Amino acid sequence: MLAISPVVFCQSKQTIVRSDFKKYFDECGVEGGIAIYDYKKHQWILSDTINTRRETLPASTFKIINMLIALETGTIPNENYMVKWPGKTDTTKYGYRPEIYHDISVKNAFEVSAGWAFIELAKKIDRSVYKKYLTQCGYGNAGLSEPDADFWNFGPLGISPVSQVEFLKKLYDGKLPFSKKNMDIVKRVMISEQNKTYTIRSKTGWTMADQINTGWWVGYVEKQNDVYFFATRLLQDRKNNRPDFSECRKKITRSVMKDLKIM
Repeated sequence: MLAISPVVFCQSKQTIVRSDFKKYFDECGVEGGIAIYDYKKHQWILSDTINTRRETLPASTFKIINMLIALETGTIPNENYMVKWPGKTDTTKYGYRPEIYHDISVKNAFEVSAGWAFIELAKKIDRSVYKKYLTQCGYGNAGLSEPDADFWNFGPLGISPVSQVEFLKKLYDGKLPFSKKNMDIVKRVMISEQNKTYTIRSKTGWTMADQINTGWWVGYVEKQNDVYFFATRLLQDRKNNRPDFSECRKKITRSVMKDLKIM
């Protein structure tokens, strides 16, 4: 069930609501919202005040905090740790992707979103440990009652676009309960695009739980002396499934950033 995240904006922060961004979601045939935070201006830019605070499953965006927890607990020594292929995966739940069915490094698993690898890591970490870190990080509702290891794709765990951005800001500022070394590792692994103008550190996510496509693109853009944090989430009833759902996550985000002259 979707819930409203109890996020309160400080009075010192300016919030701008851009309802015109809805057109980009409409073009893709999805509901959704985008939350952007201009670090230099201390300014929030939201597509709306409802969807951006609504909590849903984080899907593979959870790999960011999952890697941090795996590193901090010593479950993995570094991003180059090789996860052994277990020999099978549920293709009904995760689709058929034979190109990732082999031993794989954590770094590569993050980059290509090999969910099975992070499921194997999660099996080695007690839920009480997850609960501790999610609570300390203020990560969504910290709901961990899903019995299966893949609790970020199924179950009650929920986080909103605004909360995703708040978490990423803490990571950027080094204000999470993890060592600087481990946070630096994750920041490096998150680099998804880099050129002379900007660097994007990000992660996508997509789950089809409860017959709903829930798609994410979250991260931040470093541009000269400016940093822009973003979290875009798309929601689509699978009865209305469209083949462009996956690409719309980045398409919508880039359209908004173009309007804001970020990219």
